[in-house]
Amino acid sequence: MGWLKRTFRWRHYPLHIHIAWLFILLIVAYALINNWYNDRQSRRMLLSSSQTLFNEIGARTGDTVSSLYASTGLAVDLLAREKLARARTLDERLQSLPYLVQILRDQAAVTAAYAGYTNGDFFLLRRIPDTPALRQPMNPPAGATLLVQSFVVSAGKSQGRYLYFDDRLKLIESRVRDDYHYDPRTRDWYKRAIAESGRVVTQPYVFFTTHEIGTTFSRRSLDRNSVVGVDVTLAALSAMLAGQHVTTHSEMALLDPDGQVLAWHDTTRVVRPDQRGGFRLAHVRDLGIPALTTMMAHPDDYKGNTASIDLNGATWYGYLAPLQLPQGNTLYLAVAAPDEELLADAHQLRKETALISILLLLITVPVAMWVSMIASRPLKALIAQARDIQAMRFDSPVVVNSVVREIHELADAMRRMKQTIAQFRDIGDALADEREFGRLIERILNETLHMAEARAGIIYLTETDGRLSAEQACRSDQQAVDEAQLPVLIPEHEVQHPAVMADATGQTQSVWLEPSELNAWFGALRQFEHAAVVVAIPLINRQEETVGVLTLFIEAAEALRGGHPMLAMLEAVSGTAAVAIETQRLIKEQQALLESFIQLVAGAIDAKSPYTGGHCQRVPELTKMLAHAACDTQEGPYRHFALSEEEWEALHIGAWLHDCGKVTTPEYVVDKATKLETIYDRIHEIRMRFEVLKRDAWIAYWQGVAQGGDAHVLARTRDQLLHDLDEEFRFVARSNEGGEAMAEADIERLYDIGRRTWQRTLDDRIGISYEEQQRKARTPAPKLPVTVPLLADAPDHVLYRHERDQLPQGYGFEMKVPEYLYNRGELHNLSVKRGTLTEEERYKINEHIVQTIVMLEKLPFPRHLRNVPEIAGGHHEKMDGTGYPRRLKREEMSPLARMMAIADIFEALTAVDRPYKRGKTLTEAINIMARMRREQHIDPELFELFLRSGVYLEYGRRYLQPDQIDTVDVDRALA
Repeated sequence: MGWLKRTFRWRHYPLHIHIAWLFILLIVAYALINNWYNDRQSRRMLLSSSQTLFNEIGARTGDTVSSLYASTGLAVDLLAREKLARARTLDERLQSLPYLVQILRDQAAVTAAYAGYTNGDFFLLRRIPDTPALRQPMNPPAGATLLVQSFVVSAGKSQGRYLYFDDRLKLIESRVRDDYHYDPRTRDWYKRAIAESGRVVTQPYVFFTTHEIGTTFSRRSLDRNSVVGVDVTLAALSAMLAGQHVTTHSEMALLDPDGQVLAWHDTTRVVRPDQRGGFRLAHVRDLGIPALTTMMAHPDDYKGNTASIDLNGATWYGYLAPLQLPQGNTLYLAVAAPDEELLADAHQLRKETALISILLLLITVPVAMWVSMIASRPLKALIAQARDIQAMRFDSPVVVNSVVREIHELADAMRRMKQTIAQFRDIGDALADEREFGRLIERILNETLHMAEARAGIIYLTETDGRLSAEQACRSDQQAVDEAQLPVLIPEHEVQHPAVMADATGQTQSVWLEPSELNAWFGALRQFEHAAVVVAIPLINRQEETVGVLTLFIEAAEALRGGHPMLAMLEAVSGTAAVAIETQRLIKEQQALLESFIQLVAGAIDAKSPYTGGHCQRVPELTKMLAHAACDTQEGPYRHFALSEEEWEALHIGAWLHDCGKVTTPEYVVDKATKLETIYDRIHEIRMRFEVLKRDAWIAYWQGVAQGGDAHVLARTRDQLLHDLDEEFRFVARSNEGGEAMAEADIERLYDIGRRTWQRTLDDRIGISYEEQQRKARTPAPKLPVTVPLLADAPDHVLYRHERDQLPQGYGFEMKVPEYLYNRGELHNLSVKRGTLTEEERYKINEHIVQTIVMLEKLPFPRHLRNVPEIAGGHHEKMDGTGYPRRLKREEMSPLARMMAIADIFEALTAVDRPYKRGKTLTEAINIMARMRREQHIDPELFELFLRSGVYLEYGRRYLQPDQIDTVDVDRALA
């Protein structure tokens, strides 16, 4: 070929020349293929006829087995009702001998009939065989044809006995057998029968006494106190097989699914001794027939199908005929015949076909030249289509027709390729665009189902514990699927499940399953009536980890054509799908993490102070209820209002984080119950100072008496002072409570009281924190002892505002910032006219909304969540622009932020978990909010929607106490 390449390396010839040569080669190939085809067809016909013969032999064998099982089953059913099943003594059981003998006589294959009892007794009648080898273990006396084996348990003792009878049931000899111990309750036939209500049939095995192959039929008695059984030998099947001959050297054997031989023409080789001194069934490999051994090594290749067997240059054909037993067990009739005997006619036909093909070649070569001219035309069209594919243009269809099959198939393949690439591109675009995880899974399944032309499909996802759970299922006929019935697969239990195998190996699994297997695993998907190929494709991510399995149910005919043509495409799509699933699952997990973190922050804020209670949990619910009402209304200014999924997500996050800035607010400020309270209530310090002054009054009294003063005058002075101090402390203590408004006269009295002095002798600059030392260092330390006022606003009571405590710039905040961070002066705090909070502390509480906005603005929210800070940070703004922190007006706020304001106020008014106040009724809360509506503090349109939609009542029924829910006059509130 080297000279040919050198000659034509740089020369180009017309297309029809190449096609002509191609056609000639194709014609030659056709002649060869035709010869091969005829040979194959003749072989197929002969194999078909042979298979028909094999089926007939299998049917006869099956009829024989079925007849044997049916008659024996009837016998054991009747025996279960006979008095033997209720007999308690050996004499009572011997009365049933005529009935048992009749069973043995009516059924030639029955070798023994017996009964086992719940107390351990056993009674058996056996026909004594004529064969010396089988008679020897029984050692019968002369004339004995029947053997009764009895084992009786009484009073904790047991006795075995052999009784020998002749044909007329005359007892010839009775032998006590101390070596005979048989507990039927330990036997499989007994345990299965006692547990089930119907007939039980064991798998074929070697009888211990007679060394024959057979099976046991057993059934529980009506009173459940015994189990009767019948042993059936399969020797008749071996005799039947010995008389069948497909060809001169053909072989036939009856086998069980494990390859054990149940019947063969040479019965002496079917039963073999085992290593424990007993006997076992011969395995098919023990027969020394390679064809039968190969068939049972790969039984699926030969079940109901004639297939070839290569044996060191010799070819045989094998066939396995499944025989279904009445109890659901399966046996196999294995038939094997040599190729030269089975296909002798086909070999002769092949020679004759070769001669005919040579004559046809001489005629068709000129025709090939003419056809080549025609065939070259459509190739140009295919080249144009190939260039379209190269340019990723998929709009124009591939319409190319040719009488040459290869060219037509090439055009069809190019059309399919064009469709496949277009589908792959479309699927990739669709998966990239889909954001919702459930719809993504559904779309993946629907697209692949359509692409593969499958009957049904399931997507399993790998859970964190390694199990597979059914995430989505659908059918090609659009019928509904009960996904709740799809089981979670447990790998250690379902290792043969195609999806589990694909998940474990990381490779595509294609498994042929019968309807019973399909319904066992996938019955919830549909009831399968025909076999199908289950294709399980692992979904492998970029880390080479299996994230799930795509399972498709494809028509079984596709498997017969050598595999599904779209399998490679499906595997390619599965990679894209796996990445999309992993990405969406990661997003979903991140969303779940964000959601948990948000709720963690909100829960921490509520848990931080009993004064807020469940505020952070209830406000989001109320806000979303109002948003739903706005979306649902068909009238009013919000009739066109709607929220996208991204906007709902932003509302959800904003509502949950609307008070996240409270984590920066000191608890002792939020929970300040009295005017002097910080981390502790400083009223105790002032009480101690009054105590000191009262002690000083007594000291002055006793000093005056000691110095000779008038005791009565001194006592009156002392008692008056003590009385004044008590009254003054009561006034200070009452002022500290902050329950009533402070008048100017009260404030003056506080200052008068504060002017009293007491003497301090201890240094107040030791044993304190560094920060407090720095504050006290602002003034020189006085010389001790020192006289100090009873109440004072000392320099060290002032905490200056540092740069970090200033209002953050760049956020548009417009709030009046107090000069000091805190002023803990005693007179300054006690002089607060209303409530317990100073100006500095009230600002600190209001500052939580500033911190909320700053914290949220710093978070790198995705684009669709950029308005979360605006939603969360606007619930303290007022519609007239007098709110805080930005003094926004109604038109400057989004509807969601205005909804938050209403929800925040209503929840605060009606909350029942605030320890400092009771929750207001619906009417009280609505009346307060109606006043706020009139004063332009809340949005009047949203407040009207809040009332007329019944959101307030729905919320009240869910979260308020029954005594808070009263009838609200909505029209009056909106008047």
